[in-house]
Amino acid sequence: MAYHDDWESLMNDVFGTGAGPRGGGAPSQKPKTKKKTDSLPDLNKTLLEQQKALDELLRKQNTTLKQQDDTARRALDESRRMLKDMEADGLLAKGTAETPQEHLGTFQGLAAEVKQTVLGQDAFVDELVRAMRRPFILGVEPPRARNVILISGRSGTGRHFALREVARRMAARGLLKNDQCAVLDLALYLDSGSEKLFLQDLYAALHSPGEIVIFEHYERCGPAFLKTLADLAVRGSAPLTSRYLVNREGVLVDAGASLAPGAISRIDPCGKYLIFFSHAGREEMADAFGARFAASLGDVCRTREFSPESLSALAAQQLNALSQRVLRQLKLTLQAGADVRDYVAAQCTRTEGAAGLSGCCERIFRALSEYCLGQDVLRKGSVALTVERQTLWFSIDGKKKRPLFDLLPAAYTGAADAVRQEIEALVGLEPVKDYVFGLADHLQVQKRRAAAGLRTEGLSMHMIFTGNPGTGKTTIARLVARYLKAIGALRGGQLIEASRGDLVGRYTGHTAPLTNRVIESALGGVLFIDEAYSLYRGEQDSFGLEAIDTLVKGMEDHREDLVVILAGYTREMTDFLAANSGLASRFPNQIEFPDYTAEELMQITQLLAKKKGYRLDEGCTGPLMDYFSRRQAAGSRTAGNGRMARNTLERAIFHQSHRLVAEPDAPLDLILPMDLELEEEP
Repeated sequence: MAYHDDWESLMNDVFGTGAGPRGGGAPSQKPKTKKKTDSLPDLNKTLLEQQKALDELLRKQNTTLKQQDDTARRALDESRRMLKDMEADGLLAKGTAETPQEHLGTFQGLAAEVKQTVLGQDAFVDELVRAMRRPFILGVEPPRARNVILISGRSGTGRHFALREVARRMAARGLLKNDQCAVLDLALYLDSGSEKLFLQDLYAALHSPGEIVIFEHYERCGPAFLKTLADLAVRGSAPLTSRYLVNREGVLVDAGASLAPGAISRIDPCGKYLIFFSHAGREEMADAFGARFAASLGDVCRTREFSPESLSALAAQQLNALSQRVLRQLKLTLQAGADVRDYVAAQCTRTEGAAGLSGCCERIFRALSEYCLGQDVLRKGSVALTVERQTLWFSIDGKKKRPLFDLLPAAYTGAADAVRQEIEALVGLEPVKDYVFGLADHLQVQKRRAAAGLRTEGLSMHMIFTGNPGTGKTTIARLVARYLKAIGALRGGQLIEASRGDLVGRYTGHTAPLTNRVIESALGGVLFIDEAYSLYRGEQDSFGLEAIDTLVKGMEDHREDLVVILAGYTREMTDFLAANSGLASRFPNQIEFPDYTAEELMQITQLLAKKKGYRLDEGCTGPLMDYFSRRQAAGSRTAGNGRMARNTLERAIFHQSHRLVAEPDAPLDLILPMDLELEEEP
């Protein structure tokens, strides 16, 4: 113990170095006769003083040990209280809330405890507990990271909940100081302008009271900041480009080039667990952070798909929690059988995962709340839930059954209706409109199937738009992004327009990160690549082929959260699809945009004029129809289609301005045949 040296020093002071207490140990040389008898009182005084010092030392030791025991006991009591609450709510089997005293300070049985609340991910829990235990077995020298861990898997598979449960139970056993986790959303730091914010947030996280630092969304982080994180993991510290002072509030202040005392020039992991969350695995992290970082990962923990049995258990857990909430807040006793459990379990989709179960129970609670809001007084009673004809029904105190979700307000569809009207107002493009509106019909049916507890099927929404210039490909792509957002098919709805220059790098190793960055920016929305065939310039174009391969892989990795639309001329797009064997199969929806007829171009011209606040004289119709017919017949690919109509109108407005200067009394909004410039263009 740490007190051994103090005890030895005390004994040496009393008996001399190397001596032992009187009457003990081996025979020694006969002591010399004391010449002065008054030396004995001095020895007794010394013994008394040293005994007092020994008593004080032992008292301090006992006080320290008692404080440590009290801290561990408080953490254990808090853990037991939370578990007993879960038992009372029906979330744990009876008897599982006790943490055996002999397990304090050990990992024994920890994984089994976590599995009582984290259901359906036994292998993942084992991997996570092993990752948290690794530094206890291998040892680690602070300030190096205690362990660098990747937690991967789809959203809704319990990744975050499992980590919180492991941390909470480790803290209860005294294996962690507390269960706090600092979280850094790396998507906030995109470029060099975010450097000071990134360093401040990173420093604060590494010096937070908890021992776990979580990093989210590394895929969207600026490369320079990923280098800093890689240095923390690989080298054990990250050098700073400038020197910083830390003020009393823990804020970093740039000290510039001054040699200010206490200034720091690097950031250390402070002995924390560094935990990265991602949907991807080690190979994808190597692309972003480098191979050395991927090799430094101590553990890779991956969640799996839920089995039907696991989903049933999760649904029962959610319904138990719901029944307690309904009783506590609505004064109703909830009754539900296996049919309701299976209905809730079926809400686990590829997009939402297990979050679909909690979302369903939340809708049930909201619907019952709407019923109670219609009553003057909350009265105790019972509510029975049943599933009939793929619909959830409820009955209060045995009265007539009614569809439960009819109680909820009707969903808002204004945004979808508005975008649909914009699409319908476009001239022509009937095959395109039919396909886009068909996506909404499919999504609506799948939602009905999910609500009925039936299996749902995803639909690949990646598209290829082919056709001549000016046929509306870009316009439709923008409207599709907004429409898919409005109908709930996409969470973001942004449209990212990219070209070869945005995807293909200038040197070896540059293309894949460049393409991945564009893909990440489009997640939740639509990535639109016009003139996509420019990515492929023949078999010798290795950079272009790398961009295509990276794009295909990104589409597969994010198939639930990304729509890619490629556009280009018909013939060139056919050659482009042959560049990668997996490319054509990932674009089942190839839509040909037909050239506009003369009548459609006339309609487009009139609509554009109306939007700009002009009107065409009736005498303009004949000349414009003849002009559009001749131009389209001569070559629609070079004529421009809709662009030709816009350019023709803009030239007419320009010439009208000259005429109005000479005719101040003429109508300002009327375009006459004399304003048209319809000569054949070269």
